[in-house]
Amino acid sequence: MGDLKERLRKARETSWAHLGKNITFYLPGMFRYNGLRGAYPAVSITGADCQLQCDHCQGKILEPMPAATEPEGLVEICKALADKGSLGVLISGGCDRQGRLPWKDFLSAIYQVKKDTGLYVSVHCGLLDKDTARGLKDAGVDQALLDVIGDDETYRSIYHVDFGVGAIRRTLEALNNAALPVVPHVICGLYYGRMRSEKQALKIISDFEIEQLVIVALMAIRGTPAGTSQGPSAEEVAEVIVEGRKLMPRVRTSFGCARERGNEKMELYAIDAGVNRMALPSDAAIERAKGYGLDIRYQRTCCSVSADFSASTW
Repeated sequence: MGDLKERLRKARETSWAHLGKNITFYLPGMFRYNGLRGAYPAVSITGADCQLQCDHCQGKILEPMPAATEPEGLVEICKALADKGSLGVLISGGCDRQGRLPWKDFLSAIYQVKKDTGLYVSVHCGLLDKDTARGLKDAGVDQALLDVIGDDETYRSIYHVDFGVGAIRRTLEALNNAALPVVPHVICGLYYGRMRSEKQALKIISDFEIEQLVIVALMAIRGTPAGTSQGPSAEEVAEVIVEGRKLMPRVRTSFGCARERGNEKMELYAIDAGVNRMALPSDAAIERAKGYGLDIRYQRTCCSVSADFSASTW
């Protein structure tokens, strides 16, 4: 690891120099925190169905999401969410064998959601061609979230695809061409808990215009092939955050909600590295931010959301 403390300091100071001494803590809609729930729920347009059955998820993340498998159902659910005070919605779903979601069937529904509710809309977009990226943009989608994997072996082994990461590059190109803001996610330890090509994923991302970068870490989901894997260490995750800052010094970086619960060391390293956003912070992480004298805000949405719904408390 070398002198990690010094690399953390340099990353932190770079972040502060370009983006200011501040941090926003986030509470996504799928979680409770000290009795509070976020105001940014997730909805699945495929229910719990996912043809890829990736080794780290197998559709289990989709299971608790409200299912909107028909366009009319998506509109109804989103209207109900808006009536309850939700700030926005994350539209997700499972992929077909080509890593794609059925977006074309839902474009008019998303347009209707934006028109009728004004909700901020994020999509877990999966792989896209140029026409679909443009369709999502024209429908009013505010941002696209995309997992970026750095090497073909990890992609094929974990996601069960028969193609390589060139498809991810083409999706990033399509999103940039459509001027649809993209928020890439890098999953540390995706290869059964082992670090493999996370830094290569960052290099791929750095070739594109992105809204912000989200770093997460493998969560061992019971019953999945990766469910018994030991996740990456706090130090390994910190090194990825540091590398991301080195490659993209002006890009807002978030430490996302998908990570080992209760690993305060991982959170503290993220604060030390100067992340600008963090989902589900521990009390220790908040205290570390206060110790650095950061201006702290709190927001009850996904950490990817660019709109400012923040306040001085939860």
